[in-house]
Amino acid sequence: MQEKLTDYQQELTERISHVVDKLFRGSSFYMVKLDQHEMTEMLIELFSRFSPEEMRAIKEHDLTRRIDKILVLEAVAGTLNDLTPEEIAIFDAAVAGK
Repeated sequence: MQEKLTDYQQELTERISHVVDKLFRGSSFYMVKLDQHEMTEMLIELFSRFSPEEMRAIKEHDLTRRIDKILVLEAVAGTLNDLTPEEIAIFDAAVAGK
C-alpha cells in the first residue's frame, strides 16, 4: 500500500509539474507574478485531496484549464499589493463608482 501511495504521489507530482511548467513557459505574467516552485507545491497539495481514481479521470486539457484558473487567481490576488497609495485611491474610487 505504501508503495502504491508513493507511486501515485510521484505520478501526481509529475503530472502537475508538467502542466505548471507548460503554463509558466507560455505566460510571462506568471513568471513575473508567481514563484513556479511554490505554485507547483501548492497545486500538488490541493490536487492530492482527490483520490487516485478521481485524479486519473480528469482529462489533461481539463486539468490544464483548472490549474490555469488557479494560477490566474493567485497572480491577480497579489496585484493590489503592488499598487502605490495613489493607485489604491484611484482603484477604490473606481470600485465605489465615484
